[in-house]
Amino acid sequence: MKFIISLLITGVVIALAAYISPGVHVASFLWAIITGLVIGFVNATVGSILRLFTFPLNWLTLGLVSFIITVLMILLTDSLLGSKFDVSGFWTAALFAIVVAVLEMIIGKMFPSKD
Repeated sequence: MKFIISLLITGVVIALAAYISPGVHVASFLWAIITGLVIGFVNATVGSILRLFTFPLNWLTLGLVSFIITVLMILLTDSLLGSKFDVSGFWTAALFAIVVAVLEMIIGKMFPSKD
């Protein structure tokens, strides 16, 4: 049940972030959920490998490289999902990543985890 609620919250966050960010388009709420899953999967696989290889540079830049990798994972998701999730460029993806992070922080404060 927690997984389903988490998926729905992710869909809401992606849909809201796409609505707020100019240049980002999600086809529907179902595709917002799928986009959240794909971004999470790509971040967990390819993003983790890239973060491992760029750890020294990430440490020197105080995490900026990790943010850039997240933006690149959003662009990779854009290319994987085709017209269902569309991001117009790097800076748009960066703004989208920031909006998603802020929305997740707000929702996390509103509904704290009971773990």
